[in-house]
Amino acid sequence: MDRILLHGIQFYGYHGVHEEERRLGQRFLVDVELRLDLAGVEAGDDVALTVDYSQVLAVVLEIGTQQQCRLLETLAARIAAAILQRFPVRQVTVRATKPAPPLPGVLGGVGVEITRP
Repeated sequence: MDRILLHGIQFYGYHGVHEEERRLGQRFLVDVELRLDLAGVEAGDDVALTVDYSQVLAVVLEIGTQQQCRLLETLAARIAAAILQRFPVRQVTVRATKPAPPLPGVLGGVGVEITRP
């Protein structure tokens, strides 16, 4: 199976377990990996034979900025479900990262990876 990768999608969202996170918001990073059959694309060289990256980006931004989740896991699962519903892909992996979580200590962020179906 072939893959289309969208790396480092950034947005400001209102997700988190703590009420302050949902009220103040913070930056999130999302990577999306689409698995689908791209055989024949080179012969047609037409976006209709693949998935339009801009439309996938729009779905991620729509969910990330307009919905609210307590869990990063829920955010990733919602993005994955929407992509599977709207695009002709066989499988999707979504990696959602909170680069500055409100945790004691120093770390580069926390993240989840969800693959569906």
